Amino acid sequence: MAEPLLDPGFLSQLERLCLLTRKVFRGTLKGEKRSRKQGTSIEFADYRDYVPGDDFRRIDWCLYGRLDRLFIKLFVEEEDLNVYLLIDQSESMSFGSPAKFRYARQVASALAYVALCNLDRVMVAAFSWQLDATFGPVRGRASVFRLLEHLERLEPGGATRLSACMKAAALRMKRPGLLVVLSDFLDPSSYGPGLSALLGRGFDVGVIQVLDRTELVPDLVGDLRLVDSETGDAREVTVGGGLLRRYQRTVDAYCGELRAWCMSHGASYVLASTATPVSDLVLRSLRQQRLIAQR
Repeated sequence: MAEPLLDPGFLSQLERLCLLTRKVFRGTLKGEKRSRKQGTSIEFADYRDYVPGDDFRRIDWCLYGRLDRLFIKLFVEEEDLNVYLLIDQSESMSFGSPAKFRYARQVASALAYVALCNLDRVMVAAFSWQLDATFGPVRGRASVFRLLEHLERLEPGGATRLSACMKAAALRMKRPGLLVVLSDFLDPSSYGPGLSALLGRGFDVGVIQVLDRTELVPDLVGDLRLVDSETGDAREVTVGGGLLRRYQRTVDAYCGELRAWCMSHGASYVLASTATPVSDLVLRSLRQQRLIAQR
């Protein structure tokens, strides 16, 4: 029997968290996120002058006693947040120990669990050469097990068309909200057009780049035959200290460019090594990047 994506002890810690957004979105049902609308929750927003027909129960009588004018108290309406999780299931995500794809699903499971515990609306979609395997939207704790079962069934395979799939997601996800992309971002084509399409549709975009420890700090040496897992292209190389140093500079520069692109365009970025326990990534790194917070 396959090991579950998340252990019960970690789930209990997640119940005390909530997802953060840098934008205010309009939801569809009562939830726990601030809305642009003013309604009848307990969180005060502002005052306005009383006009005939207003509910007398919303008059601030203390303010009337001081100013001899009638004001109506306005409150923040609380609505659900739309949370979208896009998971790269291309063949390159099968690499590593643990596999990057399993790690990405674990992080997605944690984020989905936090969202469902906060009455947010969650949709999950996997992609490789096309956007596929969508689940949801769902809402509430009753949907947790069905969502986790869906993530457990996903398998990696196929080539990457990262930007094309993000553009497809921008068109398919009708209501803007928090959208998190979990991928290694190892696509020879540019990621920029896809991320720009998501940002242009008004999503609050979070990027979690998942890489194996040996991709970040390789330990391969000697005469090797390297095979691209998605295209099948092979190359004979001799790996020594000089080549490893050049590789290290290249991968550091690539991750740095993605991070800089996200920062300059208003998206959040987290580099996730599979050597980091998922609990540490969620409870420390994602909290530091303000993707998640204590309730």
